[in-house]
Amino acid sequence: MSTCTLGDRHCQACEGGIAPLSAAAVRDQLANLPGWEVDGNGIGKTFVFANHYQALAFVNALAWISHREDHHPETRVGYREVRVHYSTHAIDGLSDNDLICAAKVEKLMNL
Repeated sequence: MSTCTLGDRHCQACEGGIAPLSAAAVRDQLANLPGWEVDGNGIGKTFVFANHYQALAFVNALAWISHREDHHPETRVGYREVRVHYSTHAIDGLSDNDLICAAKVEKLMNL
């Protein structure tokens, strides 16, 4: 699965009942998502911007992705930094949804 393929997919509702992705599957996908790393039971990345305005503009774009995909990250906002963390709480781990959203964020950053 390439980043392009991931970024073109859409999240599927997850109410539990499936196993989290294996560590090997996550490692393979993270190779296509520069800067993303395993972070607890999820994946995360810190984005650094020139100023607070750009950081908040990114957060607004992130909210648009979250709304469209109905999959929401934990987000920590600082003056110029935004930390994004994805995990699927229903399975206490990572699902395809987390990787799909991370790929969509990467596509956003490469516009």
